[in-house]
Amino acid sequence: MNLKNFVIDIPNFPEPGVIFRDITPLFLNPAAFEKAVTDLSHLLPSSFDKLAAVESRGFLFAAPLVRQVKKPLVVIRKAGKLPREKQSVTYNLEYGVATLEIHKDSVEPGEKIVLVDDVLATGGTVEACCRLINSLGAQIISALFFIELSYLNGAERLKQLGVSVQALLTY
Repeated sequence: MNLKNFVIDIPNFPEPGVIFRDITPLFLNPAAFEKAVTDLSHLLPSSFDKLAAVESRGFLFAAPLVRQVKKPLVVIRKAGKLPREKQSVTYNLEYGVATLEIHKDSVEPGEKIVLVDDVLATGGTVEACCRLINSLGAQIISALFFIELSYLNGAERLKQLGVSVQALLTY
């Protein structure tokens, strides 16, 4: 099964010149989604403590992955969504500025974390997640994506931070 058949290119969204990779057809096909999750699980490093996921589409891949690998899931949310004591980081997006937050008790110093998200573009969101996780004494050692947009060089940016990058599909 070719998983690229479940990604639709939407030109000029969210702005002119951008090709949006719509992954929602993947979720409409249980067999394709199961294959994607299973294939992602094969890309995980042999040793790590927890998975972390970025709101919101990262949650869609990370939740079934933690069930398979029996590891805890750390949620990284947009500002204002977490009720307890939290740590935050603000960073630049391709189209503006955003803030991410994590509960301070989600990770422990020295833990090795694998970050899961849907798409790797420029790497800015993952770099912000690295800063967030590092500020609590843990470390993102690997980042796992359904899609990598290689022409935006996000993987190179993350490798400079010591984060290995794995993706199922590359455009």
